[in-house]
Amino acid sequence: MIDGTAIDETGQLVREAGGFVLRRDCGGRYPLQLRRVPVDHVEKRVRIQGLLTADGQVIVEGVQAA
Repeated sequence: MIDGTAIDETGQLVREAGGFVLRRDCGGRYPLQLRRVPVDHVEKRVRIQGLLTADGQVIVEGVQAA
């Protein structure tokens, strides 16, 4: 379920437990739901844009180098 909150965050894209998370620059982390694996951005600083779900995950609409 999507809660509708737009997310635009920067941080490090990290592979974790068979998926990906964003280690946010401002602290904390977001588990990510990605449509495709952004291989070129893994373990690098990125900007993530998407929608927050009710369970705290982000449905990612875009990933780019930050």
